[in-house]
This record gives sequence, C-alpha cells and structure tokens, in this order.
Amino acid sequence: MKAREIWRRVTEDRVDLLDQLLQLLHEHHIRYCVIDGQAVNAYAAPLISLDLDLVIALEQVETAAALLAERFTVRRFPHSINVSAPGSNLRVQIQTDKRYFPFVERAAPKDGLGVTLPVARVEDVLQGKVWAFLDDERGNTKRQKDLADIARLLEAYPHLRSQVPDEVLRRLL
Repeated sequence: MKAREIWRRVTEDRVDLLDQLLQLLHEHHIRYCVIDGQAVNAYAAPLISLDLDLVIALEQVETAAALLAERFTVRRFPHSINVSAPGSNLRVQIQTDKRYFPFVERAAPKDGLGVTLPVARVEDVLQGKVWAFLDDERGNTKRQKDLADIARLLEAYPHLRSQVPDEVLRRLL
C-alpha cells in the first residue's frame, strides 16, 4: 500500500480534503510550507498523524483563509486557522505565529504523504518544535510529542544538536 493510500485511510479522508486544499492553494498561487509533525516525517522515520500543519506566506494568509472558508469549515484561534470538512478526520492547522512566516521562503520540495510538497527546511522544523516544546501553554502530551520529534530530528541530523537549548537537551537524556 502506498503512503498516500495509508494517509487517506488513517484520516478517513472520504472527501479528499487534502487534495482539495492543495489544489486550491496551487490554483491561487498561495505560497506555503509544511511544518511540525508531517515536516518531521519528511526528514526522519515517519509516524502516523491526523494533523497537517502549514504556514502560509504572511501577505497571503487572509486571502487563503477567505478562499478556504468558501469550501471548508474554518475556525480561527489566537495562533492558528484550523481547516476541516465533514467526511474527513484530517486536521489542518495553518500557523499564524509571526515567527513561522520566514519558513515559507526557505522551504524546498520534499516527498510526504505520497505527494511532493514544500517543506520547511530541517533547521526551521527543529526550531518550530523547540518553540512548541518551550510553550508552557501547551498540554503535557503535546509537549512530550514535541520532545519526541526533536529527538527524531537530532537522531537523523546530529549536527543540529547545537541549535537546541540546554534545557531541552537535558529532557532528552
């Protein structure tokens, strides 16, 4: 079974939310990149997740949100825009924290989810995971997943260890 089919089955994406979302972004020349867990999967041994986290170019966020709202359910939160659709368990989160916007310009195409997508460079993915882990407002379970993702990245790219604060590295031991 191919990665795309596994992803579709796991997310129970009977309405092809992923394909529709990617097509909409492509048709409207919306610049974006994959971040967080699916980006980690592009650089390290993949884990299954129902989440797809993206960051959209700053000047295109509102345009993208309006276009997505025409086709999907869109909910806004302080640091994200969440996109969903009936008939799919895929959870798309568009990061709106300004620290992530530069990731889009440095992204490069990588294979993931059975398709080639723009993915944040590994250094940016690691930085985003460190920010997430250090966010005290995140729940413990999410922070533990962030820590595991940091460990996965460092295992695959040990030269990036110097990019991780000591307080995070101590938790990896």
